[in-house]
Amino acid sequence: MLQRRQFLRDAALLGASFTLAPFADYAQGLGPAAPFISQRPALKDRRFTSKAIEAQISKVQKKIKDPELAWMFANCFPNTLDTTVTVGEVNGKPDTYVITGDIDAMWLRDSSAQVWPYLPFMKQDPALERLITGVINRHARNVQIDPYANAFYQDASRTAEWRKAETDMKPGVHERKWEVDSLCYVIRLAHGYWKAGGDPACFNKDWLASMQLIVKTFKEQQRKENPGPYHFQRVTKWPSDTAAAAGNGNLAKPNGLICSVFRPSDDGTVFPYLIPSNFFAVKSLRQLAEMTAALFQQMDFAAECTALADEVHAALKEHAVIEHKKFGRMLAYEIDGSGSFYLIDDANVPSLLSLPYLGAIGPEDEEIYQNTRRFLLSHGDNPYYAKGTVAEGISGPHAGKDNIWPMSVIMRALTSNRDEDILNSLKTLKATHAGTGFMHESFNKDDASKFTRKWFAWANTLFGEFIVKIADEKPYLLSRPV
Repeated sequence: MLQRRQFLRDAALLGASFTLAPFADYAQGLGPAAPFISQRPALKDRRFTSKAIEAQISKVQKKIKDPELAWMFANCFPNTLDTTVTVGEVNGKPDTYVITGDIDAMWLRDSSAQVWPYLPFMKQDPALERLITGVINRHARNVQIDPYANAFYQDASRTAEWRKAETDMKPGVHERKWEVDSLCYVIRLAHGYWKAGGDPACFNKDWLASMQLIVKTFKEQQRKENPGPYHFQRVTKWPSDTAAAAGNGNLAKPNGLICSVFRPSDDGTVFPYLIPSNFFAVKSLRQLAEMTAALFQQMDFAAECTALADEVHAALKEHAVIEHKKFGRMLAYEIDGSGSFYLIDDANVPSLLSLPYLGAIGPEDEEIYQNTRRFLLSHGDNPYYAKGTVAEGISGPHAGKDNIWPMSVIMRALTSNRDEDILNSLKTLKATHAGTGFMHESFNKDDASKFTRKWFAWANTLFGEFIVKIADEKPYLLSRPV
């Protein structure tokens, strides 16, 4: 409810442009659609259509015996392509602009995650491959504009006049909240694309320069000698929407970890060492080392990436694990390096819960992860685990303690191999889409019709990814009504 709703109100008052066209009926308050009528835009109104994705939708739907679940999958899986992408060229090279849904801006994190589930299908569809190439190209250009920014406009000359903040706002930047995971997601998509056999032409000198800037930024935010060049302040009703300590974020004792002033939810951190994002950074740096050695023979830079990954990983081993009197050795969510820690989880990704999904935690940490997971999924221990009359699951500070995130429900299943966990998540998601056929940012634990964000493409695409995974690995779970 909170920041993004305020965003939409402020944007409307100040003339910022965004569109809710694909969901106009809901926006006008006409209520949910009739059961199982496709909620996709008409074919002529879709932003992009992929033959490979359409074939996958048909293939998976045949495995789903629950008609409502099959309908939800068909609405959600192509939602990013249907409603959020603008495909074109810049200087003769593919260019793809991806909005989050109800906000006309491209988040590095969201855009990477939104197209991630399409990677396995791009070799069957050259146009889809070109679209993802365009995302990688735009990511590289955006990082060059400002590696500390988390969201950008399509027009690199556009200025965010309505978003007043005391920070170094550059043309083309929508939001300048420093979040470690934003740059990790840039690397994750590029590495996944490369491993899936994508055309390597996008990995050129400009892309490499952007990767070098990412590593430079990570090192600056280790803050070994000073806070670095980043600062951010804003006049706001919400303390989490600005940065403490004169815009630098709360103090932290240097220990090798990377400071993140904001979380993936775009809320400010309590303590700057955000543990899930640092685990993600270790994984991303190792991926970047692999790519630059193979594609550019940049052995010195690859060694620099590996050394930084090793340093951050060693710091995580030493500082991120706390001893909980009930759950034993487990991961803190945030720390300050001086002994203070914060025990919650945010429902966005990266989160502590999502670390196995991101491949960011190894088998050697399985016991610590499982202890952490038990805490995260414990009502009464995790203050942001909500349990109500319609559902239970992880909520978070961003949308409020009583608002469960579908993303956290999905992630609970994606990080488990237990049939019971997967089926429970399916039942929860089916019971809480409020008749819309789509995922939302969050819904109230006692009334799913009270939800935030009608049009949140990342959550929709993640739901599609979840169903595809079940269809591939455990199709018997889809062979009967949920």
